[in-house]
Amino acid sequence: MTRVLPRLFCFVVLLYVAAVTHAADVKTIAGNHTDGFSGDGGPAVDAAVSQPFGVVIGPDKALYVCQVGSHVVRRIDMQTHTITTVAGTGEPGYSGNGGPATAAKLNEPYEVRFDKSGNMFFVEMINNIVRRVDAKTGVISLVAGTGEKGFSGDGGPAVKATFHRPHSIALDNSGNLYICDIGNHRVRKVELASGIVTTFSGTGERKPTPDGAKTSGTPLDGPRALDFDGKHSLILALREGNAVYRMDLQHGTLHHLAGTGKNGYTGDGGPAKMAKLSGPKGVALGPNGDIYLADTESHTVRVIRADSGNIETIVGDGKKGDGPDGDPLKCRMDRPHGVFVDDAGKVYIGDSSNHRVRVFTP
Repeated sequence: MTRVLPRLFCFVVLLYVAAVTHAADVKTIAGNHTDGFSGDGGPAVDAAVSQPFGVVIGPDKALYVCQVGSHVVRRIDMQTHTITTVAGTGEPGYSGNGGPATAAKLNEPYEVRFDKSGNMFFVEMINNIVRRVDAKTGVISLVAGTGEKGFSGDGGPAVKATFHRPHSIALDNSGNLYICDIGNHRVRKVELASGIVTTFSGTGERKPTPDGAKTSGTPLDGPRALDFDGKHSLILALREGNAVYRMDLQHGTLHHLAGTGKNGYTGDGGPAKMAKLSGPKGVALGPNGDIYLADTESHTVRVIRADSGNIETIVGDGKKGDGPDGDPLKCRMDRPHGVFVDDAGKVYIGDSSNHRVRVFTP
């Protein structure tokens, strides 16, 4: 009996250690690896989900996905796992303002967000616009852009302004919409109450961004992805600049958080400021202040820890591939773009070139 108990104890300890070591998990929740558009009304994992980019949990607790390759925004019910289309016809184009969002033609919707009233906003990169879908009526309308590519309109109505390949959007608590106007190397701001657009940050020049500089009049090299912290800051990822900054909305200043500015995949376990990033195209804040990155060209999702400022990889190993599901560090991806973190700390990933949506459970 004295021998059995120690052996049993050791076995239990080993099981516990194994459970702790492999507690994290990654799973495919949408997409069958097909570059197409199919599956409405059925299981999301059986649907063709072409190039999923922006992902977000909406006010109804469903997951919304921008499908760049098929020009639609889709909704995944997280209880039934059924997928449906909420905007777009599947054909590229620009039409439908004033009518049902599902009858409108979109052109590469990249990112989707919701305001406090449940209205859905999304940006269309090739149309150079931002549109809104009314929560009550489902009617789509124009918020910013004319459909033409360019840089104009600051100080006037956003619907008469031109943008150059806008990619990411964020909404703050004061009724402002921020747009990563990537081709113009600027972040622009639309006051939704008045509809007026201005340049919030960036000069149009591709130059380094000094730490602590003012948001106004400071260059940004490839502002690609934005997220709002729910208080008074935006988190900004620079794709060409291979860096992450915090934009303090109260003081109008920029603060360097991650990336040396050089392209690469290094630095895990150390200070994020000393790490090399590889074209980050998605950014999201976790409930505890951790910052998650879709580090696109390294095919990984990485996290900057709020408590230490260190960076680590949570999904992927730096090499391109497709899974397998299970151990996150053995699950390879192919140019992920979208990332979103829910209140429970689950990380939703648009694994773009694999045509899948995955979820990381810590």
